[in-house]
Amino acid sequence: MSLQIHRAERADRLADELGEILRSPLPDPFATELVGVPTQGVERWLAQHLSHQLGTSEGGRDGVCAGVAFVSPRRLTASAIASVAGVDAKTDPWQPHRAVWPLLSVIDQARGQAWAALLWSYLGDRLDESGGPGSPGGQLTERGDPVRRGRRWSTARHLADLFASYASSRPGMVKSWLAGFDVDGSGHRLPADVAWQAELWRRLRAELGTPSPAERVESACALLAAGHDASDLPERVSVFGATRLSAEHHAVLSAIAVHRDVHLWLPHPSPALWRRVADRPATESSAGPRHRDLTAEVATHPLLAYLGRDARELQLTLSTEQPSHPQPAVSDVHYGAGALPARRPNLLQVLQDDLAHDRPVRSPNDRPLIEPHDRSIQLHSSHGPDRQVEVLRELLVGLLADDVTLQPRDIVVMCPDIETFAPLISASFGLQTDDNTVAHPGHRLRVRLADRALRQINPLLAALSRLLALADSRMEASALLDLCAAAPVAHKFGFSEDDLDRLRDLITRSGVRWGLSAEHRQQFDMGQFAQNTWAAGLDRLLLGITMDEAGQHFIGTTLPLDDVDSADVDLVGRIAELVDRIRYLVAELDHRRPLAEWIEVCKQAIELLTSVPMADSWQVTHAYAELGKLAEVPSEDAQTELSLPEVRSLLAETFQGRASRANFRTGTLTMCTMMPMRSIPHRVVCLLGVDDGVFPRSTSVDGDDILALDPWIGDRDPRSEDRQLLLDAIMAAEDHLLIIFSGADARTRAPKPPAVPIGALLDTLDVTAHALDDLRVRDHIITT
Repeated sequence: MSLQIHRAERADRLADELGEILRSPLPDPFATELVGVPTQGVERWLAQHLSHQLGTSEGGRDGVCAGVAFVSPRRLTASAIASVAGVDAKTDPWQPHRAVWPLLSVIDQARGQAWAALLWSYLGDRLDESGGPGSPGGQLTERGDPVRRGRRWSTARHLADLFASYASSRPGMVKSWLAGFDVDGSGHRLPADVAWQAELWRRLRAELGTPSPAERVESACALLAAGHDASDLPERVSVFGATRLSAEHHAVLSAIAVHRDVHLWLPHPSPALWRRVADRPATESSAGPRHRDLTAEVATHPLLAYLGRDARELQLTLSTEQPSHPQPAVSDVHYGAGALPARRPNLLQVLQDDLAHDRPVRSPNDRPLIEPHDRSIQLHSSHGPDRQVEVLRELLVGLLADDVTLQPRDIVVMCPDIETFAPLISASFGLQTDDNTVAHPGHRLRVRLADRALRQINPLLAALSRLLALADSRMEASALLDLCAAAPVAHKFGFSEDDLDRLRDLITRSGVRWGLSAEHRQQFDMGQFAQNTWAAGLDRLLLGITMDEAGQHFIGTTLPLDDVDSADVDLVGRIAELVDRIRYLVAELDHRRPLAEWIEVCKQAIELLTSVPMADSWQVTHAYAELGKLAEVPSEDAQTELSLPEVRSLLAETFQGRASRANFRTGTLTMCTMMPMRSIPHRVVCLLGVDDGVFPRSTSVDGDDILALDPWIGDRDPRSEDRQLLLDAIMAAEDHLLIIFSGADARTRAPKPPAVPIGALLDTLDVTAHALDDLRVRDHIITT
């Protein structure tokens, strides 16, 4: 058995070869093929591609892809470790979403102890003048910063994620912590500002009483390499489309390969770069700190050197030997993309060929000519997101009109900030129009926004999130009116568009500014000042129904509002009822309680404030199901009390996007973020909104992340990952690569520079080819 590495510049070439292997049945006719995939978009595309090669008839190819289980590489390796270690992967207490609850208890127990002073300072403990926690005479005050104290759950969850990352990428460091040594991955003493994490981890280990993943992985790999039968794995395992593997994942796959065939299918942009890295001297280490990586300067093509660090480091990770078990036989196969066409290649083909061969910058005389009408690569500099979407629509309509063989399913649009562009896309594509209505052709293009956040998919969850954000806020008039305009709230209280306009006028004239009541304002140190609160404004509205301001007749301290029509009676009653329910819910939300009780309060809020038409009843079922998943907490942790800010953080994580496989490649035009469809070939690849400051992601170094203090080869870097995504998009485009970004301010028209990776692409294209009219390449391919 062996570890077989399959490489190609294009993912479809790899999928073809995977199909050929899967056509040979496993020895066990009841066994299921196991294929690891990085995203659900890749899973959908791969299943569709394999359906053209597999089937039930002789020779297959009858459109059936069955008996193949697609899982994430993380789940594959976790299941393998758990099976031989005697741990159920589904109930492993070290999983971050489970470990967060005992970690909360450990953090609470550490309050006032000297080693945790830095942590609890961040969480809002205030110290008296006699000293700090644990110091002689030091006293903790009971009142802390409420904003900081609201970080408790989010901090625990962040630390649980960090501990999982340490176990996966630096298992040796974690085992040193267990032995009592507070060191980093290189064996150096931890800096004082992060040394508390080692003690916190040890206390969590004692609380759980179960070996950590870092402890289990070495023994698990030894058992897997010895052929332990507890692992329910088929004789053949594949991992498709991986762009990085942690030390844990590589060790497990290597151990599995001792007695099984493990196939790694890697889309790699440059076989020439792979050979250069593979030919490095044997004395050079393929692991360790990134600043010691001697292969960083190996690439000669400028774009490959700048964008391709993740691909290069993946190769180094795969070449690292595992000392815990015998090494499997390793084979490496490359499937070439073929030579350039005999006719004059277009600019996209030339760029892809240069990347594949890792060519250095050509001399001016060696650069190929491009035709003036070559539109294989287009960059469009626009004014703001709305104009970018309009440009995208024009480009796609033009391409579809020019090529009758091009279908919407052949196009993918990837956007790093899909939430900003989603409403603009919905307004420009897929609009239903009557046959007699003259509409833009782009309105007839159906699109699928594949991986939006749950709160954007389900308006009930969005309304709940908005209420939780309002609950401890100043309750400004504009914020509460925005809640009224939310579709489920408007349906519950019968607010039409005209009603909302009338409400804005009435609320403004009634003088409402902020605060539910005088008592509510006390939370903001405003005393018993009731003027301009919702209570005062509604009193004016209700009195204005029967009286007016004529004669300045006050009822107590309330002046009736003038010009409240009889037609407004019902509307005023509905807004008064809404505010009364919000006042009740705000009081309910202002208590610490266990998670199960929070879930019931959230369900009550949905019931009191929202409703949906019968056709949208799925939203209620879906919302309750998502809330119900939160209740799956071990009974011993179920009584941990949480505050409103902590529950808000918990729900924010829960309501993050979890794209369904069915959202991708449905025959419509797919729009998604950059990750789900990476490396998947399409005839037209569009990058939308790749603006400076958005792409690559603006991430600061996490001061709590020990890995970030001294990153190693193969460690995750979001900015490097984004640069690799651009390289993957270039290699995945078959006919056209379209890039749209903001090149000028939408209001002032002041020029804005392109994102650095886009600027690097333009610079590279200028030295890749030249035009017949002696203009720079960028002058042909970029429009403003």
